[in-house]
Amino acid sequence: MIDPSRLLAFCTMSVILSAIPGPSVLFVIGRALAHGRRTALASVLGNTLGGYALVIAVALGIGTVVERSVVVFNTVKLAGAAYLVYLGVKALRSSWKSRAEAVSFTPVASSDRGSVWAGFIVGVTNPKSVVFVTAMLPQFVDREAGHVSVQMLILGLAGALLALISDGLWGLTASAARAWFGRSPRRMSLVGGTGGLAMIGLGGVAAVTGRAD
Repeated sequence: MIDPSRLLAFCTMSVILSAIPGPSVLFVIGRALAHGRRTALASVLGNTLGGYALVIAVALGIGTVVERSVVVFNTVKLAGAAYLVYLGVKALRSSWKSRAEAVSFTPVASSDRGSVWAGFIVGVTNPKSVVFVTAMLPQFVDREAGHVSVQMLILGLAGALLALISDGLWGLTASAARAWFGRSPRRMSLVGGTGGLAMIGLGGVAAVTGRAD
C-alpha cells in the first residue's frame, strides 16, 4: 500500500528533524535536568503521543484547518508556549526551595501520569510539529494507491517511533549529566534551575517563531 521509497524518504527526514534540537528535545532536556530520568522518559512518551495526535488530526482532515487559519495556528502555538513557561517556573520554584532548605537534595516528585500529560500537551502544541505534519506528511502519500488516511497514519507512526528513540536518547543523556551533578546538593539545585530556565526560554522562542502572517 505504501511505496517503500516514500516510507524511507519520510523516515530519513523524520530522523534528521528529530535529531536537531528543537522544542521537543529542549523540553525533554529541561525535564531531565529538573526532575531526572524517569520524568524525562515519561515526558518523551507523552510528547510522542502528542505528536502522533497531530498525525491523526491531519489524516482526518483537521490539520488543514490549523494550516490555513492563522488564528487557530497562533492559538495552538501560544498555548504550547505558555505551558512550557508554566513548567519552567515550577521547576525554578522547586530548585529555589531545595536551595533554601540547605539539606541533602531530594528530587522533586513528579508522577508518571502527570509527566506523560505534560509531554502530550507540549507535543500536540509544538509549532514545529504542526507545520511539519500538516505541510510535509501529505507530500509522501501516494494518492493513486488509495487509502490516503491509512497511509498517513502508517507514515506518522513510523516517524513517531523514530522520534521516541531520538528524544529518549536525549533524555537519558541529560539525566546522566544530572546524576553526575547530583553529587553536590548546591550543584544539583543549580542544574534543576537550569532546566527550568531552559523550558521558560523555550516557551519564549516558541511564542515568536513559526507562521505569523
